[in-house]
Amino acid sequence: MNHLKILVDFHNADKQGRLRLNCVGTIEDLSRQSVQLQPGHILIVYSEELEADGVVQYSEEENLWVAVIDWQRIREVEEMMPSNYSLPDRGMVSPRS
Repeated sequence: MNHLKILVDFHNADKQGRLRLNCVGTIEDLSRQSVQLQPGHILIVYSEELEADGVVQYSEEENLWVAVIDWQRIREVEEMMPSNYSLPDRGMVSPRS
């Protein structure tokens, strides 16, 4: 089963360690993918270099959606492009010599 991937800020956690889902990039990802958050919804939360599995909850205390993650299971995201490739001026990918 494919889970939605949502941009988050791993530095934007509440005192319980849940990631707040209220950053601009997060809201843009949710909107772009037409996601309506619901408790128990499973997501992949990511930043530029990290990702983790998360379960959506609503924080009554802060009146916003959060994602519960296991901080011990954060994964480093592998590079999308091999390091021996470069982007030339025209935007096409070609191997470096």
